[in-house]
This record gives sequence, structure tokens and C-alpha cells, in this order.
Amino acid sequence: MLTAKTLFVFFLAGLCEIGGGYLIWLWLRSGKHWSFGFLGGIILALYGVIATLQPSNFARVYATYGGIFIFMSILWAMKFDSFVPDRYDIIGVFVVLVGVFIIYFAPR
Repeated sequence: MLTAKTLFVFFLAGLCEIGGGYLIWLWLRSGKHWSFGFLGGIILALYGVIATLQPSNFARVYATYGGIFIFMSILWAMKFDSFVPDRYDIIGVFVVLVGVFIIYFAPR
């Protein structure tokens, strides 16, 4: 149960960071209304709060989250920017995910 909660919190934090950053990107790079940037900032702040819900320490949570962020960023780009990952993107994501699972879930 703890693993499911942990993965859910990482996923939720990823959505907030990537979604908030994407709204700011749209505001500044695509000329969207300032409200996109404002909402993006609020969502990014929410990401910082959500990350504190993890049961582990700061270093392990943020190291692991970095890998989850990479994986989710590729998925986000595929969905919203028509990005097609090449084999090196896929291999890189796989390597990163193996690493984060070792960092976070290895028995100690």
C-alpha cells in the first residue's frame, strides 16, 4: 500500500510541476494570456507542497522525483507537443527509472 501511495504522490507532483511549467511556457513563449502564467505559478507552488507528502527524506525524494519527472516529461511532450521519442529517449528513460527505483525502493 505504501508503494502505491508513494507512486501516486510522485505522479501527482509530476503533473503539477510539468503542468504548471507548461502553462508558464505557453504564457511566455506562445503569447497566451497572463492568467496562464499566474495559474502555472500556483500549480508549481502546489507541486512543492505535494512533494512533502512523501514518507522518505528530502534527498531521496527529490533524487527519485527527478527520474519520475524525466519519464513524465516525455509522456507529456508526446501528448501535448506531438513529440515522438527515439530509441535513445526510450533507453534513457528506462535507465533513469531503474535508477530511481533502486534509490527509493531498495531495502535498507
